[in-house]
Amino acid sequence: MGKTKISNLFANGSSHYILPKSNTIRQTLVDRPSSHKDRFPFSLFGLFRRFIPSRKVDGGSKTEDEQKVYSWLYTLAQTDKNLVFEYVRSTERGLSFREAERRLRENGPNVPLEYSFPRWWSLLWNALFHPFNIILIILSVMSFIARDSPNGFIMLVLVFISVTLRFYQEYSSSKAAMKLSEFVKCPIKVQRCAGRVVQKELIVQVDHRDVVPGDIVIFEPGDLFPGDIRLLSSKQLVVSQASLTGESWTTDKASDIREDYNTPLLDLKNICFMGTNVVSGTGTGLVVSTGSKTYMSTMFSKVGKKKPPDDFEKGLRWIFYLIISVMLVVVTILFVMLPLIINTCLAKGALAMAKDRCIVKSLTSIRDMGSMDILCIDKTGSLTMNHAVMVNHLDYRGLPQEKVLRYAFLNSYFKTDQKYPLDDAILAFVYSNGFRFRPSLWRKIDEIPFDFIRRRVSVILETEDRHSKFFGRFMVTKGALLEVLKVCSFIENFEQDEISPFSFDDYQRILNLSEDISNEGLRILGVAIRKLEMEHLSDYFRLHVTLQTQTCETSNGSKREDEDIEKDMVFLGLITFFDPPKDTAKQALWRLCEKGVKAKVLTGDSLSLTTRVCREVGISTDHVITGPELELLDQDTFHETVKRATVLARLTPIQKLHVVQSLQTVGNHVVGFLGDGVNDSLALDAANVSISVDSGVAIAKDMADIILLEKDLNVLVAGVEHGRFTFGNTMKYVKMSVIANLGSVISLLIATLIFKYEPLTSTQLLTQNFIYSVGQIAIAWDKMDEEYVKTPHKSSERGLSMFILWNGSVCTLCDVATLMLLWFYYKAYTDVTQKFFHSAWFIEGVLLQTFIIHLIRTEKIPFMQEVASWPVIFSTVLTSAIGIALPFTPIGKVMGFSLLPLSYFGFLFILFLGYFIVGHVVKRLYILVYKRWL
Repeated sequence: MGKTKISNLFANGSSHYILPKSNTIRQTLVDRPSSHKDRFPFSLFGLFRRFIPSRKVDGGSKTEDEQKVYSWLYTLAQTDKNLVFEYVRSTERGLSFREAERRLRENGPNVPLEYSFPRWWSLLWNALFHPFNIILIILSVMSFIARDSPNGFIMLVLVFISVTLRFYQEYSSSKAAMKLSEFVKCPIKVQRCAGRVVQKELIVQVDHRDVVPGDIVIFEPGDLFPGDIRLLSSKQLVVSQASLTGESWTTDKASDIREDYNTPLLDLKNICFMGTNVVSGTGTGLVVSTGSKTYMSTMFSKVGKKKPPDDFEKGLRWIFYLIISVMLVVVTILFVMLPLIINTCLAKGALAMAKDRCIVKSLTSIRDMGSMDILCIDKTGSLTMNHAVMVNHLDYRGLPQEKVLRYAFLNSYFKTDQKYPLDDAILAFVYSNGFRFRPSLWRKIDEIPFDFIRRRVSVILETEDRHSKFFGRFMVTKGALLEVLKVCSFIENFEQDEISPFSFDDYQRILNLSEDISNEGLRILGVAIRKLEMEHLSDYFRLHVTLQTQTCETSNGSKREDEDIEKDMVFLGLITFFDPPKDTAKQALWRLCEKGVKAKVLTGDSLSLTTRVCREVGISTDHVITGPELELLDQDTFHETVKRATVLARLTPIQKLHVVQSLQTVGNHVVGFLGDGVNDSLALDAANVSISVDSGVAIAKDMADIILLEKDLNVLVAGVEHGRFTFGNTMKYVKMSVIANLGSVISLLIATLIFKYEPLTSTQLLTQNFIYSVGQIAIAWDKMDEEYVKTPHKSSERGLSMFILWNGSVCTLCDVATLMLLWFYYKAYTDVTQKFFHSAWFIEGVLLQTFIIHLIRTEKIPFMQEVASWPVIFSTVLTSAIGIALPFTPIGKVMGFSLLPLSYFGFLFILFLGYFIVGHVVKRLYILVYKRWL
C-alpha cells in the first residue's frame, strides 16, 4: 500500500477570525508538520503505551500554527498587491525554473497533509496485540509448557479467529480509503521566466503538487486554487468556497481591495484559499502559501488525532488489569472466552443494524452508539432536503404577483453565463405550477453576466408579439435585493396598474418586508425591468464593445460602464426561496429525544435559516450562537456556551471539531456526529460515533464508523436501538463473567485451604469453564428490558468494582454453603472421597455459573417477571444437562469423576432457590443505592 496525498478533498464550514498583528512576517509561516509515517510498532514501549490513558483534547482553542497561518493571510490581505512579491521573494514575472525547483525541494510537494495508509503488516500487528489476545497467547504458552497441547491449541485458534476478523475489517477500510488517491490530480497554469540575458515570460502547465510559494498562477472557470493566493488581477471573478463553508452560495473576489482585520477570514476579497474553485471570471494570483502552510492544513492537521478514551475503553482497561492480577494468583484459564463473546455480541449487532440499512465499519462503534447521549447534526441534507425551493413571488407590499414571476423566469431561462440552484428552483416552480410564459416568443439579444460588484445578472430580450402587452425590448435584472434597488428609479404599483417614481417610503417599505422575510429563514432576490428603445440599445452595444478591452472594476470601486445601461429601472418585486425540512426529521428527532439522545445542530449556514428549520423540526432555539461569536469567548465561557446551545450556525470545520471535543472532555458526553460533507471530516474524525450516509463524499464515508444507506434520521434511531441492545448484552457478559469467575477463584482458594487435595484438577477446571463459556455465546441473541433501551448507558470502572463487591459475595456464599455440606454431611474431606468431591464441585460450579446469567441479565425477577430469549433458555438447558450428565459418562470416568447420590441434587435445588432469593434482594438494594443495574 502506498501513500495517498489528500489535496482537493477538503473540509467546509464558514468562520470569521479576528487575529492580532504579527511583528515579524517571516515568523508567521508554520513549520511543516510531520506526516503520518508507516511505523512498524515493534517495541515494548509502544505496546504498553497503548494501555496508558492519554491526555484529554481541549476544544475551543487555536493552536500556535493556526494563529500563524491566519496572521500571515491577514498581513498579505492588508498589503498592496505590488508589495506582496517582497514577502514571498518573487517577481512580477514569476519564478525562474531553477528557483522553482529549489523551492520545491525545500518545501516538499504541495499537499495540505501527507497521510500514509498503514501497511498490511502494521494492521496485522495491531490486531494481534489486543489486550485480550495477549492474555490468550500467554495462557497458550503456559499450556504448551505444561504439556497441555490441546488446550494451548484451542486458545491459539481463538486468537486466530479474533485477529482475522479485526484485520479483515481494518484492511478493507484502508483499501477503500486508498481509492481516493486515484482522483487527486490537477494541472495548474503557472507563469515562469526563462533566459540568461533577456528573460521572457512563459506560461507552463504543472501538476498542482509542483506549485511553490512565489509562483504566479493563471486561472479561469473550473480551475482549483493550488494554494493560498493573493490576487494580482481579476475580471468578474466569482469563487465557490463550498469546500470550506459547506454551502452552495458563491463568493465574489477582487484584486485591488486592501482588507483589514475586521473582515472575517473567509470573507477576504483579495485572498483565495487552497481547495476552492473558480465559478466564473478570470484572473491571476501570487501563491503565498502551499502544502502544510495553507489554511487547509490547519484543518487537516487535526485529522487522525487520538480521541479521548471513553468510559467503556477505560472499563475494559481496568478489566484487563484485573484479569492479569487473577492470572498471577490462580486459574489463568477462566477468561479464555471473553474476547470471543464480546466480538460475537458486536458482530451480531452489526448484522442486525445491516438489516435496518446501517453499515457498520467499526464493531466498537456499536456499543458507543448505545452510550451516545448527544447527536450533533449538520443541517444541510440531514434536517433539510439540501436543495432550494422557491416559495413566493411578491410585489413591494408583500402580495403575490404573476408579473414578478414571469420576468424572473425569463431571466433564469435565458441566462447562460452560469446556472445557479436558485435558477433551477425558479424554473421548477413555474413548470410545476402550470404557468405558461411561452419563452419561445422571446428572443435573447445579449446578457450582462453576474459579477461580485453588481451582484446581479441582466438579460436583454425582445418579442414581436404585437398582440401582447409585453411587446418590445426589455432588460430584465435579477439579483441581490439591495443591488437591484440601487438601479431602480421607478416602482410598479400593481394595485393602481401604474408605474410611479421610486420614493424613500417605497424603499423603506421594501426593506422592512425583506427583513421580515429574512427572519423567517428565507432567501430573497429582487427583480426589475426596463423597456429599451433603439437608442438605448445603441448606447449599450457601444459600451459593451468598450468593456471587451477594459477591466471590470478599479480598486477604489469606481462605477462600471455596465451600470450606464442598468439604470432607471422599474422595480417589480421579490422572489423568496427556502431549503425545506424533511418530513421524517421531526418524528426521528422526537424518537431520539425519547431515548435520551439530545440533538445539537452544527452548521455553516446562516443563523436565521437554521433557526427556522430547527423550529419546524422541533429543536429548541432558546440557546443559539454563531461561529464568529464563539471566537470571542474565553475557554470557560466557550465550554459553558457549547453545553447550553442547541443551534450553532456559521461554524467552520475547525469550530465543529472544537465543539465536539468540548462536549467529550468538559461535558463528559458520548458524542455522535452525523455529516456527509468534506467540511464535516474533522468532526467525524473526533466524534465517539461518526456517522455518514451512502450519498456523502468519499472522505466523509471513509472517516465514518457507520454508514446509513438512507439519508433518514429514522434509520439512525434504529441504529441507536441496536446499539443499546448490543451494549447491554456486552455488559451482561462482562459483569456476569467477572462475578462468576472471581467468585469461583475465591471459592477455589477457600477450598484449597480447607481440603488436603485440589478442589478440581486442571482438566476438570478447564472443562467446567469451557462448558460455561460456550453456553454464554447465546447472550448475544438475548433481549433487553424495555426500560434499559430508553436511556443511554456508559460503563464505569467504579461502578463495575461495586457491582463485583455486592454480587460476587453472593456467588462465594453459595459455593461456601456447598463446601460445608460436602464437609459435614458427606464427610468428603479425605483422599478416599476426592473423586466424589470433584464430581459434586464440578456440577455445582457449572450450574451456578449457568444460572448467574438469568440473575444478572435483568433488573426484574428471573423466570417470573422477565424470561430470557429462547436461545439463552436453550443454552441454559443444554449446558446444565451436559454438566450434570458428564460425571455419569465414560468420559467423566476418564476425567476422574464418580457417581453422585440423588440427595445431592435435591440439595442443589434448595441451594439455587436460596441463591436466587438472596441474589434478587441484593440486586434490589444495589439498584436502590446506585440507581442502575447493568
